[in-house]
Amino acid sequence: MTTDRERKRLAEVQGQVVAALVAGGEVPAGFDPERMRVQASSLIAKRRAIVARIRPDAAAAAGADLNAEFAAYARSRPTPPPGYRADADDFAAWLRDRGRMPDPPPPERRWWSRWRAPS
Repeated sequence: MTTDRERKRLAEVQGQVVAALVAGGEVPAGFDPERMRVQASSLIAKRRAIVARIRPDAAAAAGADLNAEFAAYARSRPTPPPGYRADADDFAAWLRDRGRMPDPPPPERRWWSRWRAPS
């Protein structure tokens, strides 16, 4: 049977593992630092590939520097945003803030958007 104290300690270590993998935190005692580094790099590569599929404009704006730009973006976030769409939009904004991506064009006004139903 697991005690409350053991559960609390396990939760602390799990938090440290997550921080080491996604936020560049310290590797907890008992874990292989090299394996943790490889796994963290793998997670960033997975995020980068998904973000590039969701926002090809951001990937194109980063160009040949996509790997380095996304790694720097990921390191700048202690916690990834909730969901890949938010991650992709945040990365695009991050590139825009650095002058790597133009501002988005204003939304087009459609002919039907001016019509209003009678009150």
